[in-house]
Amino acid sequence: MNPALLGLAVNPALPCRLVDQLIHAADEDLAGELALRADLNRAQVRALAGRSEGVAVQLAYKGCLRPEDVDPLSQPLAALALLDEGAGPSEWARHFAADPLVRHREKLAECRGLPQDVVRVLADDPDVRVVTELALWAPPRWAAELAHHPHAAVRRSVAGNEATPPQLLAALLTGEGLPPLRGCRVCDQEEVPFVHAGDCPRTDCTLMSGDACDGSHQSAVHEIRWQALHNPATPASAVARFADHPSALLREPVAAREGLPQPVYDRLAADPVPMVRAVLAQNPSIDETLMRRLAEDRGHDVQRSLAHHPHLPLDLLARLAATVRPGPVPLPRIASATPAELAALAASDDAALRMLVARRRDLPDGIRDALARDRDAKVLCAIAPHPGLTGTQLLALIDGHGTRVALKAADNPDATAAVLERLARQPGPARRHFLAIARHPNAPLPALLACLTDPRARPVAAARPELPGSALLDLLADEDPRVVQAAAANPSLPAESMRALLP
Repeated sequence: MNPALLGLAVNPALPCRLVDQLIHAADEDLAGELALRADLNRAQVRALAGRSEGVAVQLAYKGCLRPEDVDPLSQPLAALALLDEGAGPSEWARHFAADPLVRHREKLAECRGLPQDVVRVLADDPDVRVVTELALWAPPRWAAELAHHPHAAVRRSVAGNEATPPQLLAALLTGEGLPPLRGCRVCDQEEVPFVHAGDCPRTDCTLMSGDACDGSHQSAVHEIRWQALHNPATPASAVARFADHPSALLREPVAAREGLPQPVYDRLAADPVPMVRAVLAQNPSIDETLMRRLAEDRGHDVQRSLAHHPHLPLDLLARLAATVRPGPVPLPRIASATPAELAALAASDDAALRMLVARRRDLPDGIRDALARDRDAKVLCAIAPHPGLTGTQLLALIDGHGTRVALKAADNPDATAAVLERLARQPGPARRHFLAIARHPNAPLPALLACLTDPRARPVAAARPELPGSALLDLLADEDPRVVQAAAANPSLPAESMRALLP
């Protein structure tokens, strides 16, 4: 598809009559782009829906289609999308519940708020895929019934459904009070006993590595338990019993579960698998004694995870600061620190700790300004995007501390036009910040024009409405189709140029 037409399709300044022309000429790709427009009228919506069922589905989920716009016989997927949105009539649901195509019944089973008689039909469906899908979203009454289903796939879905009654989630962990399973995905297709090898050569095989069944459906039972242990509606007392289970994959959700007795957490702190201890380290329910114990744990990711604990004592945070892998979001304990705590942390001799403080974006002015005068480049990189820094402060950071800090200054939402223009003139590797400049709402025209010289920033800058029409005309002939598409989508493109692009 012509990238200029794809861009034109979403151009908010495209006149209505030209939208009509594009719809008339649209293939499925172009129709999909046109469906993204926010100004489509009723006639345009119906015309687009008639171009392709995929586009009709897109419009249904966007809330543009009405039941009278769709024929469920010729566009069943669009009708199912309306049912999924709660906008389709009950008659459609009853029709699809008896549809011979499994994929239609399966899609129907995803829909919420179906009539009870339709749910009854789906719960009794002869194809386990339909019942499995229904069990994922079923309300409590139906989840309770489906917990007794003989197939493991259905019970796995019930185990992950937060509407399942807690007592049944506990039963799914042990199997107590439930009828025996009679099927799983392994014994459905293989003679038991069977263990699926990880290097299975069959290209059409749907089994997963390690799938096994000896008549007890052991891998399927493991999956049911895994789902139930991750389900927050499962009673804590039932979860706690799995703290010593032989499978680390089942102990891991126990370690993450809040509200368990402290002795359970103490046992998990001695788990032989570092992954389990790392998950435990972030659990808000562990006490300070256990946090201090885990602070000495050299297992993979344990200390780093502990640094993300929301109630970590500040002395432990100071010890763990060097283990943290910085991210865009401040650590929970930093985010909840009081102004007095922040002031103490920001005055630390440890640059790694000051850097963690600098990643907050709501620092008191005094702390923010003090960190902007820091001597450590890591701290300056962290503070440079902080809102509230003046143009003078940002220019001082750019001029005094090189490329790394300049790159971060370009991300500051309060960067002024003067700052961004200075950044656009930075030589050498600092040109990597062109992408951030091209996205910045305060970028002046000279800076945007400079961004057009950078291959990565060029498609972003081409979409900026501040560009003059003459620049956009040049961009429509660019070798990069992303640039052409962005220029054609630019609302500053002259109307006569829009008309010239139409087939």
